[in-house]
Amino acid sequence: MTQQMDSTIQAEIQGLAERYDQEGLQGLSELIAERINRQQATGNSIYLLTTFTLQPLVGNLDRWPKNASINNDWIEFQLEINEQTSETHVARAKIFRLPGKYGLLVGRDIHQLTEAKRRIIQALTWGLAIMVMLAFLGGIVLSRRTVRKIERINQTTQSIMSGDLSRRVPVTDRNDDFDQVADNLNQMLDRIQMLMEDIRRVSDNIAHDLRTPLARLRQHLEEARLEEDPSSKSAMNLEQSIKEADSLLGTFNALLRIARIEAGQVRAGFGDVDFHSLLEDIVEFYEPLIEEKNQTLETTIDANIVSQGDRDLLFQAFANVLENAIKYTPDKGNLSVSLIRLNTELVITIADNGPGIPASERDKVFRRFYRLDQSRSSSGNGLGLSMVSAVVSLHNGSIDLEDNIPGLRTIIRLPMMKKKA
Repeated sequence: MTQQMDSTIQAEIQGLAERYDQEGLQGLSELIAERINRQQATGNSIYLLTTFTLQPLVGNLDRWPKNASINNDWIEFQLEINEQTSETHVARAKIFRLPGKYGLLVGRDIHQLTEAKRRIIQALTWGLAIMVMLAFLGGIVLSRRTVRKIERINQTTQSIMSGDLSRRVPVTDRNDDFDQVADNLNQMLDRIQMLMEDIRRVSDNIAHDLRTPLARLRQHLEEARLEEDPSSKSAMNLEQSIKEADSLLGTFNALLRIARIEAGQVRAGFGDVDFHSLLEDIVEFYEPLIEEKNQTLETTIDANIVSQGDRDLLFQAFANVLENAIKYTPDKGNLSVSLIRLNTELVITIADNGPGIPASERDKVFRRFYRLDQSRSSSGNGLGLSMVSAVVSLHNGSIDLEDNIPGLRTIIRLPMMKKKA
């Protein structure tokens, strides 16, 4: 628009200069007066013919513009439109020097051009602001959707890491990149779960199939021992073999029991359990062993706490934990057993001041057959805590191992379950 206006001014100057060359000052003055009269309705064009001393001769300006900025014969100045309101517009003009020391100024009122520029800048500014705002809002929406999807994946993986291998990442109908990742993860989890179930099934089948032959072998060893002289070397070897067979049978029986517990086949044995009486019985059962090692046992067991559960399984689980504490706590060590009720859950804590379990190993000790290096020289098969974990999971509880500084603190949390009507 500015270039078109400048071209128009150049054309007008060219026409005026040609008239001056043909008809002189008189003809130029008449042409300027004619153009001023013709464009009075719009009032956009500006003409001023002056002497070399800038005295006005003809034009619609009464004086030469003051405080005009000059750029290569082009000037911009404030054009007074209304004296009463002091309204002014910006004007753009070009200076042309005529022969005879006359000056010619031709220009235009560029108020409309300036206003159009202002509106364009305003529109671009608002458009940019709206675009930034929409981009910001769109970014928030997209980021929240992304965070929600990632959070669903995190929740699922945390549940899987906690032992719930049946959990899967939710998949939507959008079939976007996240859905494809979720689908691949689910397929991988299906494969892992199948392999783990196969391994567990194989170990359970082996335990089941070998239990009967081992029982027969033990019986034959027992019969052979009865036929030998009790003081003979053969009788002592047979006695040792019987102990090894009993150990193997115990391992296989523990594997089968864990398998039944994890399969939920023992829930039929649930009933009201008096936890105060249960823990008292366990403590009483192990008192001789504690006295033998000159250990000190402190008990804090709340009374009148009754909840649903399998008493035999809970007895075995708590007994395994206390037995480990007694086993690995040195002579004259300290032990503690506590039972409290916190709102809707029971908290059973068994602590000792033995060597404890390193933090990096605490999650691993619940695996089948896993044993710490310092425990490999002692008796056991690495299934005790696996049994405890299975029993606690069967009762919808949780088990945590913490540092007792020194020693180990085992915290078992079980929800209070009322008997179904």
